[in-house]
Amino acid sequence: MIPSPSADAAGGAGGKGWTYTYLGPEGTFTEAALLQVPGAADAERIPATSVTAALEMVRDGRADAAVVPIENSVEGGVSATLDAISAGDPLRIRREILVPITFVLAVRPGLELAGIATVSTHSHAWAQCRDWAEKNIPHAEYLPASSTAAAAVGLQAAEPAYDAAICSPLVAERLGLQVLRSDIGDVADAVTRFVLLSRGGPLPEPTGADKTTLVVPLPEDHPGALMEILDQFSARGVNLSRIESRPTGLFLGDYFFSIDADGHVYDARMADALKGLHRISPNLRFLGSYPRADQREPEIPKHTSDEAFHAADLWLEDLYKD
Repeated sequence: MIPSPSADAAGGAGGKGWTYTYLGPEGTFTEAALLQVPGAADAERIPATSVTAALEMVRDGRADAAVVPIENSVEGGVSATLDAISAGDPLRIRREILVPITFVLAVRPGLELAGIATVSTHSHAWAQCRDWAEKNIPHAEYLPASSTAAAAVGLQAAEPAYDAAICSPLVAERLGLQVLRSDIGDVADAVTRFVLLSRGGPLPEPTGADKTTLVVPLPEDHPGALMEILDQFSARGVNLSRIESRPTGLFLGDYFFSIDADGHVYDARMADALKGLHRISPNLRFLGSYPRADQREPEIPKHTSDEAFHAADLWLEDLYKD
């Protein structure tokens, strides 16, 4: 029997009374995502040096919630986030946020394009601007940074370790950097997906356009192991919008699957799929059911609707009475 959603399930509740942390420093795309959360603009916001640091602040109670990047339309899943939420004390995703991504090439005032020998940014930003860089600054060496904003901040050092940063227009403006080139991303409509995570609490109410995120360890590596997992969804009409394998780090060849599935745990088809998954992988980690940011409703086959599952339950109960 599937329970009814709690009346106070707020789907990413919070507000100015909460303390939020995010992948910093100030001016990151992650901060821009956080500011889309109702009440966050008036709340305490603490930048963290890494995704892991942000999540640990929530786990140990120093923050009520964290916003971190989880997926990019160009590069796919953000490995640091997928790994950090798969281990440690469980956290719940309360909402997702989509942010269009635009990059600029910023330098200290006075430097020209030809003088750039080194450039720094986050690895995902570099991947999204690599073609532009190869065409326009082909001899520049890339130096990884913890975030795009951190790369920009580094240019303010007395003796910067690099000549240029790829960052957001906002942080370049805030820091007074010179923008040599704008809109340098290789994909014009790139989008990054962020998630708001907190400790326990009531689930967000189903909206009809929801997403469920899971971590599914592979208990035993054998032919058809992945198919057994996928069958739990396909047999119940649950579409997967993302599935990625990640190493557990325990030993070579040991993996878990990070999955986004269309639907809410209160949907009969999703609940039944999760029960099937738990039988196969008892260490399954449920990371939450929450509203889709794009509000796109899935197409549900008639035989996997809540009504169809309810009718089947009644039919079986009648059999028991005979």
